[in-house]
Amino acid sequence: MNITNCTTEASGAGRAKTITEKMLISVTLVIITTLTMLLNVAVILAICTTKKLHQPANYLICSLAVTDLLVAVLVMPLSIMYIVMDSWKLGYFICEVWLSVDMTCCTCSILHLCVIALDRYWAITNAVEYARKRTAKRAGLMILTVWTISIFISMPPLFWRSHRQLSPPPSQCTIQHDHVIYTIYSTLGAFYIPLTLILILYYRIYHAAKSLYQKRGSSRHLSSRSTDSQNSFASCKLTQTFCVSDFSTSDPTTEFERFHTSIRVPPFDNDLDHPGERQQISSTRERKAARILGLILGAFILSWLPFFIKELIVGLSLYTVSSEVADFFTWLGYVNSLINPLLYTSFNEDFKLAFKKLIRCREHT
Repeated sequence: MNITNCTTEASGAGRAKTITEKMLISVTLVIITTLTMLLNVAVILAICTTKKLHQPANYLICSLAVTDLLVAVLVMPLSIMYIVMDSWKLGYFICEVWLSVDMTCCTCSILHLCVIALDRYWAITNAVEYARKRTAKRAGLMILTVWTISIFISMPPLFWRSHRQLSPPPSQCTIQHDHVIYTIYSTLGAFYIPLTLILILYYRIYHAAKSLYQKRGSSRHLSSRSTDSQNSFASCKLTQTFCVSDFSTSDPTTEFERFHTSIRVPPFDNDLDHPGERQQISSTRERKAARILGLILGAFILSWLPFFIKELIVGLSLYTVSSEVADFFTWLGYVNSLINPLLYTSFNEDFKLAFKKLIRCREHT
């Protein structure tokens, strides 16, 4: 049985593609691959060249961009060749390397989204304390953990694939196994468990943000001069940018530092604001946070859920799919590496300014 993780199934079976079909497919996939490379390189350069973006939260974004860039450079081009040529021409060794890199990088990309969600959850639910703990060392440890888990998820097939006959050279490059336990293990570890965690974390993040918006809209909260009220306002200040203006990438640590040097409780005049106006502002912020979360979760689920559903039903011998369907689901997952640099930077003004600076530098060279 041909089962794949983050790669296409055997495409040799079925109707051969016409020249026109091959050209359309190759052009489309090359465009996707090129855009994925360019966008992820832009994110990496923006973080490396902009001092303001040298923050632990953005190190996770940078690591995600590096992982997605590896997918675009090491995985997508060979997949295009394989799909267009309808057979594998590069021999057994390259096939083994490609499959292993494919599984590891795709899994690592997904797990990065999980640790980014976890980082944000800690930042918004325990903002003041986590601001002290949110260091580059901690981010590095999270990144190392993600790569370690990814390797352990993708490594097992190497043991049974190594016994495959080396001759004649394979015409198909797929993971051929009937290890149902591994299918369940790999799909749970690479997608279903991370998906569950991401849904839970962002659900809690949204409700924490909603509570803060409502709390900040309270005139009693804004007008209080007590220490507890100041701390509450600090927490609200810490998380507002994180949850609204650039929900996906802001670093509350910088807001924490600004708080200790310049934060002041709003003047008593704020009590005179119309309650309906405060409620409207709070509702607008909640809707914006919900839209951003919807984009992040929707893109991830739409990209990878079809592929992993296919993996389970094929791996459990419940159903078989055509090579065209398998290719489509695989590339739908790859597209997530194109979407990630857009979603995880688009709501951050610092990233926007960094991108504009890169474009200006490019125009002057």
